[in-house]
Amino acid sequence: MIPAMQAIQKTRPEFGLELREVAEPSAPGAGEVLIDVTAAGICGSDLHIYEWSGGYEFVAPAMPVTLGHEFAGRIAALGAGVDGLARGDRVTVMPSVTCGRCESCRAGDFDRCLTRTGIGMTRQGAFARQVLAPAINCVLLPATVDDELAALTEPLTVGARAVESGEIKKGDRVLVMGPGTVGQTIAVMARSAGAEVTIVGKGDADRLVCLRALAFERLIDLQDKPLAEAVGPGKFDVVFEATGVPATINHGLGMLRRWGILVVCGIHASHAPVDLNRLNREQLQIRGSNRASRATWRRVVEMLAREGERLRPMITHRLPLSRALDGFELARQKVASKVMLLPNA
Repeated sequence: MIPAMQAIQKTRPEFGLELREVAEPSAPGAGEVLIDVTAAGICGSDLHIYEWSGGYEFVAPAMPVTLGHEFAGRIAALGAGVDGLARGDRVTVMPSVTCGRCESCRAGDFDRCLTRTGIGMTRQGAFARQVLAPAINCVLLPATVDDELAALTEPLTVGARAVESGEIKKGDRVLVMGPGTVGQTIAVMARSAGAEVTIVGKGDADRLVCLRALAFERLIDLQDKPLAEAVGPGKFDVVFEATGVPATINHGLGMLRRWGILVVCGIHASHAPVDLNRLNREQLQIRGSNRASRATWRRVVEMLAREGERLRPMITHRLPLSRALDGFELARQKVASKVMLLPNA
């Protein structure tokens, strides 16, 4: 009999996920490691896939696929040719798997791989007891970073990459649109870069409470007022869109000073209208931001080692894998910030 384990899988291109019995991963192949998952966060991307609301159609050919790409764990077994890692090592994992064959990879520029795959999207992920991953994607964890904090590494790298894209410098006025996990990590990284950060949401009372626990003060709920009125006078140097709502793109452009930068971090189910005349006449820029480099991953792990405890309020719920669908609903209803699943609990 093939050993089985529980996993949260996307099985059909429609609303919903399933808690299923699946076969345990095979022994790791050359260059791979098998990881016992100790903590895995529910991401906004996972929520989009759960709702099947658009923007993740590329996942369909991989179904049934186990989700989960923000995670940490311990190495249980190593495949042939793996150096620098040992059984029992604690790691977090870069979920973007490069092909090693395209023009960029052959040139050693792996961050620009043209045919990458994604753990938890187009290959089996970490919402399960075990997961296979390339050894090269593993980032060793210091003893001072516990498993649930380590599982925040991936979203924090998204925030760090967004701040890099926005070229944030000390003294910049920054507006973050969307107080979910991505917005929270952008705010954390922008503050670390010396910016003055304002964060807005709409119907996000619980997530704004989380941001207060992270020591942010300029927090605005747009439930009763339009953006410009709620924020007040003055424009921003950089605006970050982390809502996934297309209409916010033009709203964000309207909050920028001349020569300002709008960084788009959300995934949108439909096209966004853009006021091109404003973009032109005020010499604004729109930039997209997504995955981070290996160097940024290392920098974020170092940050967690120094001040991870300050970021623990981001994790509002901790659930066993058997209650993962409850966690998805908590995130969907904007009650939760980061839901952490504990597959071995």
